[in-house]
Amino acid sequence: MFFQFSNTYLSAFLDLFFPRLCKGCGVHLFENENEICKKCLRTLPRTGYELVTDNPAEKLFWGRVHLEKAASVYYYRKGELLQKLLHQLKYKGHYLIGEELGKATGNILKQSGFLNDIDALIPVPLHIKKLRTRGYNQSEYIAYGISGVSAVPLITENLMRIVHTSTQTKKNRFERWENVQNIFTVVHPSQLNGKHLLLIDDVVTTGATLESCALTLKNYCNVKVSIATVGIADF
Repeated sequence: MFFQFSNTYLSAFLDLFFPRLCKGCGVHLFENENEICKKCLRTLPRTGYELVTDNPAEKLFWGRVHLEKAASVYYYRKGELLQKLLHQLKYKGHYLIGEELGKATGNILKQSGFLNDIDALIPVPLHIKKLRTRGYNQSEYIAYGISGVSAVPLITENLMRIVHTSTQTKKNRFERWENVQNIFTVVHPSQLNGKHLLLIDDVVTTGATLESCALTLKNYCNVKVSIATVGIADF
């Protein structure tokens, strides 16, 4: 009882000088909230794609690579909350935002049954140079959050990025596709053979990077591949 009281008192004391604030709206977080308040999570615009076959996320890859299914949980729009959160995740060092968005995404995918036949999660990898610069892979933190709420295993360090490329941000559709050709490899194909793999990323825009990942996995292994992202560009 004393130990519990001491921890509560210490937490309140630290919060006085180092307040835990929502990265979305800036309000104080409750004890059971981390990085993002529940109100902000509820206001993120849902797509409902996880409930619909032949949805826009799936159609993005038609004629490019065969997928079992694809879903993006939220709309990603310029100037809105999800863009703000992902910017902080990728460029401001707030890596735990990835885990919280992953939990929210994972709960939605789990409740819809989207994850029922998935054997493992694979986050889109970063090249070692970018990983050293950023310090972490944001997609891996998202996948970690999804795995935590769904119990679907997470596999890292098998699908690897072997070519360092320039940022995709200001490239057009063809330049994005050209920029990510033949930049991935699989280290241990036997670990993946026969599995249904779910590729995880933060946002899908043109789908070029995810397409390259999926094609690499299919070329190296006897696998089924699906895709899930937190957001899909809606502009």
